[in-house]
Amino acid sequence: MEYPEPVVFVVDDDDFVRTALARLIRSAGHRVEVFASAGEFLAGVNAAACPACLVLDVQLPDINGLQLQRKLDGAVPIIFITGYGDIPMSVHAMKAGASDFLAKPVSEADLLSAIELALGRAKQLHASRRERDKLCGLLDRLTSREREVLALIATGRLNKQIADELGTVEQTIKAHRARVMRKMEVTSLAQLVHTLDRFDMLSAADSRRPD
Repeated sequence: MEYPEPVVFVVDDDDFVRTALARLIRSAGHRVEVFASAGEFLAGVNAAACPACLVLDVQLPDINGLQLQRKLDGAVPIIFITGYGDIPMSVHAMKAGASDFLAKPVSEADLLSAIELALGRAKQLHASRRERDKLCGLLDRLTSREREVLALIATGRLNKQIADELGTVEQTIKAHRARVMRKMEVTSLAQLVHTLDRFDMLSAADSRRPD
């Protein structure tokens, strides 16, 4: 399912806790969706479809919270809540990228504060993901030869130098360059280099997500 606005997902197998958390989160003006198990959540949600955070119980009947965190692989900020947590568990969760780790009974103020921070982080992640996907789409429009030309343009080589390196003529490289600029939706070399730098930065950030 895709959501048109930010959403807070809640996964907890306790009916009373789910209802109470949903009521609290809605009272703060957030959209909320609740699930009784990790499996139900995974089957019903595209976690990367919009800015979102996950309020997640550690102890679940199927996949536990830490296992679900590994499956999601940083796709959504997670706020863990548990009545059975310990220091090693919380350290493990935070090292794996959790946004927060709260003990039950959860303070309403602490939870809402954690949600605000997590949604702020989620909005940044979502914007970066959308920008990276757009840049990937632009690069996918290039032919193999245009990619070769692009790589050499980015190093500052002139058309004649690129032609010599690729074993062709300068006029052909001019035609390739024009197509590259058009497909990459830029009008200057500076814009092209900036676009490539942004793609490299976003790709590197994505590869540094916690395992």
